[in-house]
Amino acid sequence: MCQKLGIAEQTFHRGRNQYGGMKAQDAKRLKELERENARLKRVVAAHALDNAMLKELNSGKC
Repeated sequence: MCQKLGIAEQTFHRGRNQYGGMKAQDAKRLKELERENARLKRVVAAHALDNAMLKELNSGKC
């Protein structure tokens, strides 16, 4: 089956372990939530960096 799909056997098993038992709609929603989570993590990291820079500027260390 992997040859027919043109994917590595390891890729197939990884996907089956991660999404096994899920319906296609559930797997799609999971992917959307993972993307949104990654985007929000980047936003939080950017805000944390901005906050740290502002604290440093306010303390007069620059």
